[in-house]
Formats: sequence, C-alpha cells, structure tokens
Amino acid sequence: MDNNNNEEVVSKNFIEQIIEKDLAEGHCEVVKTRFPPEPNGYLHIGHAKSILLNYGLAVKYNGKFNMRFDDTNPTKEKEEFVESIKKDIAWLGADWEDRLYFASDYFPQMYENAVKLIKKGKAYVCDLTADEIRAYRGTLTEPGKDSPYRNRSVEENLRLFEEMKEGKYADGEKVLRAKIDMASPNINMRDPVIYRVAHMTHHRTGDQWCIYPMYDFAHPIEDAIEGITHSICTLEFEDHRPLYDWVVIECGYKNSPEESPKQIEFAKLYLTNVITGKRYIKKLVEEGIVDGWDDPRLVSLSALRRRGYTPESIKKFVELVGVAKANSSVDYAMLEYCIRDDLRLKKSRIMAVLDPIKLIIDNYPEGQVEYLDAPNNLENPELGSRKLAFERELYIEREDFMEEPPKKYYRLFPGNEVRLMNAYFVKCESFVKDENGKVIEVHCTYDPETKSGSGFEGRKVKGTIHWVPVNHCVNATVKLYENLVDEEKGVYNEDGTMNINPNSLTVVDNCYIEESVKDAKPLDSFQFVRNGFFCVDGRDGQPIDGDRLVFNRIVSLKSSFKLN
Repeated sequence: MDNNNNEEVVSKNFIEQIIEKDLAEGHCEVVKTRFPPEPNGYLHIGHAKSILLNYGLAVKYNGKFNMRFDDTNPTKEKEEFVESIKKDIAWLGADWEDRLYFASDYFPQMYENAVKLIKKGKAYVCDLTADEIRAYRGTLTEPGKDSPYRNRSVEENLRLFEEMKEGKYADGEKVLRAKIDMASPNINMRDPVIYRVAHMTHHRTGDQWCIYPMYDFAHPIEDAIEGITHSICTLEFEDHRPLYDWVVIECGYKNSPEESPKQIEFAKLYLTNVITGKRYIKKLVEEGIVDGWDDPRLVSLSALRRRGYTPESIKKFVELVGVAKANSSVDYAMLEYCIRDDLRLKKSRIMAVLDPIKLIIDNYPEGQVEYLDAPNNLENPELGSRKLAFERELYIEREDFMEEPPKKYYRLFPGNEVRLMNAYFVKCESFVKDENGKVIEVHCTYDPETKSGSGFEGRKVKGTIHWVPVNHCVNATVKLYENLVDEEKGVYNEDGTMNINPNSLTVVDNCYIEESVKDAKPLDSFQFVRNGFFCVDGRDGQPIDGDRLVFNRIVSLKSSFKLN
C-alpha cells in the first residue's frame, strides 16, 4: 500500500455502484431522482431516509431531484397532507427547485397510454368483481385462470373503457387489466388491474375523472414522463419491478430493463417500539390519545420538529443507518444519540428547576441582587457567557435536599456544604416543613469568600447544585415525554390493538427557569442543566399556550446507546 497516498477511500453503497455503472455504460447522462409520497398522511422518520437518499444521490452526481405527489387515490388524500409534506421536505433541506409535480398532472397521458395498450392487445376491460379476480389469480404454487373477459376484441375494450371514463359504470363494476401472463410465477404479472372506476372528487382535478390509474401503472409512467433515471423505492416493491419495466417498455418509453427509468429497491428504516403506520396514527389522533399528527411523542417529521429535533440530527441518523438490501430494525436510542450529539456544542446550558423547593440564604442581605458571570457552554467557549441574577431567595430541585441522606449523597442536608453553580458555597442550617410534613424551605448560610471565579482555594466541597433566583426567573410549563409504546409489551397486541404507555406524557406546571429564556421563540432550544435538552413548544411558529412558555423535553442527557 502506498503510504504517501492520503486520499480517503470511501466505499460506495450498492445504489451508487449501479448509478456509476449506468453512467459509464451510457444508460443515462444526467442522474434524475424523485421522492413520490402519497398525500394521505404526514411523513415519518422512515420517509426521511428515502428523501435524503434520493436528494443526496442527485446532489452527489450533479443531477436533478423532483418532488412529486402520487395523488392517484382520491379516497384518502387531502390538501392538508400536501402542505405538511412540502414543509417537512423543505425542513430537511431537500431542494426540488422548480420541479414540484403531481401524478394528477399526468392523468391525460396515463389515459392515452391505457388506450395504447388496448390497441396493442395488451389490456382489456374485465367485469369480474375484486373477490373473483383474487380467486382467479391463483397462488404461489398454482397458476391463475384466465378471466372470461380476457379475449374481448380491441374495439369492444376501447368502447367499454371510454364508457368507464364517461361514468356509465358504478364503482367496482368494471376494471381495466393489463394482459400479461396468468401463469407467471410472479403474481404481480398475472393481469394486474391498471384502472378502476371511482366516483370520487379529487383534491386537484375535482370531478373531471371518475376512473383512476392504479399505482403500479401510474408510477412508472410518471417516472418516464419526468425523465427519472433511477426510481428508488423500498424492498416491498422488488416483486413489482418486472411490472414496472413491462409498463415502461409496452408504453414505448424504453426498450429494455437496463434503460432508464430503472427501479432499484433498498431496505426500509424500522425503529424499535414506535408507531409509524398511518392508520394507527390516525386512530391515535381521532381518539384523542395524542393531540395531532405533530404530537411530540410520535415520530412523524412534524412531531420530531415540534419536539426539537434538528434536520442535522435526522441526517446523521440516516447516515449511521446506511443503505442496505436487507430489512432490519434500529434502536430508537440511536436517534436520541444523534440529537444529543448535534445539540451538545450548539446550545446554551442554563439552569431550570422542575420540582422546586425554596432555598433561603439567611445571611445574604435582603433586597440585594448581584450579577454573576456564567459560561453558556463549557465545551464551546465561542457561545460566550451571560449574567445571572443572584439574591437571597432561590429555587433548587427538591431532590437536591434530603433530611436524612444515604451514604455518598453529596448535595444539601443538615450541616452539609455545597457549591451553588456559578455562585457561592452554602451550608444547610435548617429546614421548614408544612402541615403534611413536606419540606417547603431550606435555610442556609453562604460564605462570600467562595464566589465562583474568585480563585478561592480553601476547603473543598463534593457537591454542586443548580438554582434559579425567585425574583428573576420565568415560570413555565414543561412537558416530559416517554415512549408512547409500553416497551416491555411491544407495539401491538395479538388482536391488533396498541400497547399505549399511560405515562408517556407528564405535564409539569410551575417550573422555574432563569430569565435568559424570557424572549425565547417556538423551537428555540436549550440544555437544562442535569435535566436534558428542551425546546419551546409551538405550531407554525406560534406559541402553544399564548404568552406562557411551554417547553418540550427533546431528550434526556443520559443514554444507553453506544456508537460502535
């Protein structure tokens, strides 16, 4: 090996290898990819892998990336979903420039291609019901049977198909099927349905059409019209690839499977113990278990954004997962690792008390306020520093005081001394309980010689605790999230119901946060010392609760995940 060669050797994934072979052999000149979601729900973390893969390939090979809505099924599609998807993709940084398309843009061409297939003797109108078509299809070990309508004449098929288009038949009364091979070992090639009657109002074309193309027919035609070179999809479409090529070839867009457009399949992204299925999320929304498709307990992209995840953390996660041919599951802890890693050096580390008790410094002058210097992030000095108001009465975390502590408890207890972060040593002298025996005040004295940064070199203390000044803080609400799913039981029961964790959301009112956050806007994020990373909750740039600040816990500070 040449030790003088310092060039980094980067291994290419199998999709990149295919693309580079196609470029070298002249099957394409400019790489063109696309992301084609159906607008029937919100995108989730699994879609991010496809978005970033398709966009990343276009960028890597100086190609083009198209955004296209596969809106061929008007029964489930809404403009709300269209807008949410556009917002999510833009947030991830995938730029489609001026190439925003809809499958419905191509309905006239799809109809013309269907007519072309009929004229070639490659498609026919079938009167079998959906159940009958399934029965005639055969099994994995037995061939299918020809439809009794398979040998209709071209003229009759053209007339019937035109009548379908004109609305003369009810939903399900007739379909148009491709005429391929009912004995094919690939069931997808056994005369698949390519058009069906559906008297539905489409979100873009209104009532112009009452017949709609099936996905397996529409998708390859959309790719061909747009000049897509590599149609990258997930593994469940692998068995559909022969049909994809058949449609493109028979409709005259290419001559062989090696030419473009070419379908390539990769493994889906599965996260452990999360709910991604659209029908399950819809059920959660409708039953009020979550407060919308962007509830921070979900892994829709809008939910992750609202919770405080960043595009950079999603990109890092997708890179770590990689591109593979075999399906596998990824631990949710890897996603949490990525957001911790992204925020660690970017965000200010501020003090917030989530379960407060009052600490009173008896020997500190009443009414006096002094301002102490505090670094914003010890690991990143470039974030600078801020001033902290310090006064006689403070809030501390309830867990930072114990009346009778166990061994190796180094925080406050009677007679013990600790450092208040960025401030002074304080010694616990006494405490006050309410009528129920609950501690409500801790009384201390402070040593003015021990001011943080003063160079004090006297006695040492083992504990440091954070605090917030009573009269110079923000009273806020904090939402603490746990997994929506009961992890011990898995996502779904045998009967298909979901195992919902009843403790997935804890709302904590009357949390006290240092006043540096008072002007924070939705999605602004911070590290709360010892408590985790948090961001201001909001929707569409607006606060979630009027003028009151509400913080979502993005992720805790500790993780069990280790990056290999």
